[in-house]
Amino acid sequence: MKLPFAATLAGVLFSLFALSASAQGWPAKPVRIVVAYPPGGGIDVLGRQLADKLTPLWGQPVVVENKPGANTIVATDAVAKSAADGHTLLLTTDATFSINPHLYAKLPYDAQRDFAPVTMLVLLQQLLVAHPSLPANSVAELVALAKAKPGAINYASYGSGSQPHLAGEMLKNKAGIDLVHVPYKGISLAVPAVMAGEVQLTFAGIATSMPQLKAGRIKALAIGGAARSPLLPQVPTFTEIGYPEVETHAWFGLFVPAGSPREAVARIQQDTKKILDEPDFRQKQLVDKGYEVVGSASQDFVMYLRRDSESRGRAVRISGAKAE
Repeated sequence: MKLPFAATLAGVLFSLFALSASAQGWPAKPVRIVVAYPPGGGIDVLGRQLADKLTPLWGQPVVVENKPGANTIVATDAVAKSAADGHTLLLTTDATFSINPHLYAKLPYDAQRDFAPVTMLVLLQQLLVAHPSLPANSVAELVALAKAKPGAINYASYGSGSQPHLAGEMLKNKAGIDLVHVPYKGISLAVPAVMAGEVQLTFAGIATSMPQLKAGRIKALAIGGAARSPLLPQVPTFTEIGYPEVETHAWFGLFVPAGSPREAVARIQQDTKKILDEPDFRQKQLVDKGYEVVGSASQDFVMYLRRDSESRGRAVRISGAKAE
């Protein structure tokens, strides 16, 4: 299967920064941010906050349009077929470009050919959380327990190929343990399932987990990423405890149709980064919610996507996940 962003960096950047006469006076009309998820979630909230702040900067209305469905494929296909004039943006997660191409035998668009990455907005790491009754307070204790009782411990995800599924299967593979995967129909159901004791484990974001951690309804065993979260400094990373291959991250990023004007791409990246770097917005809306602020340059995002797709592809192969 052809990996997304496997073309040479020079080729991708040539497409990304191709000069276009249509860039003159951008934006010349309202700008649409197509969000690949339903209203109300973290990515939708961030998209609407950006739209509110970009409208006066650009002198044109910036509107958010939610197009959820088919594991982000509905929104992605719509943007792929939009005019490459910089006025239609896709706001989505790593599921779209790092995971889906490895899950689906065929997609209605070409992730490599049809899109130009603009910027990664934020990165977020998920926690491995457990029901308080689980007699393990660390990953080492979890591994020992799982080896003593193969197949007796369950973990929840929100579907085959979802981030929790891939992380759980990679932990199983690297630790040599047997955990039972229990997929739920939606991200909002996994943590409540752990709280209710239906399953013992899941992977969840800090914002989702924090109220339940404080109330003692769940406990955290580890977190992804290279460094501990300042919000939970007592929780070790998978890397520091010897499992760097267990990746729990997700990211939010902006994309435009391939061939969009370089001036528009540069303006979108620069202005969104300006907003992300506003001290009050950065702290209250992002850092305090567990997001790592990125605001990457377009060429850096291209290179990151290549590495991310390769690592997620390995996880999909190990998991045996197939599109549902």
